[in-house]
Amino acid sequence: MATTSSLSSIGMDAQTLNATRPNKSFNLNNPKDMAQLKKVGQDFEAQFLSQMIGHMFSGIKADGLFGGGNAEEMFRSLLTDEYGKSVARSGGIGIADQVVRSVMLQFQEANQK
Repeated sequence: MATTSSLSSIGMDAQTLNATRPNKSFNLNNPKDMAQLKKVGQDFEAQFLSQMIGHMFSGIKADGLFGGGNAEEMFRSLLTDEYGKSVARSGGIGIADQVVRSVMLQFQEANQK
């Protein structure tokens, strides 16, 4: 589960979102802002998943006449990135929802003060 402190460590908090939009603050009632927030959450989840999938492939050695080498390592990282994006797009494992929920709570707390 994503917590406020872990989101702050990756730069995902209310101040950071507002800093990326110098002319306008982030508004939870604006559908475009909410879509942007959901995309950021989905991108974070995709990156997390691609890292985890990459660790699954780290012990697998390629063999055969055309297997192995630097090119396969490079393509494997691209493949794991696409796997992560695909899983996140198809519903993921819930990290994106937690990111969105955490940022929304931060904005609600900031607006109550």
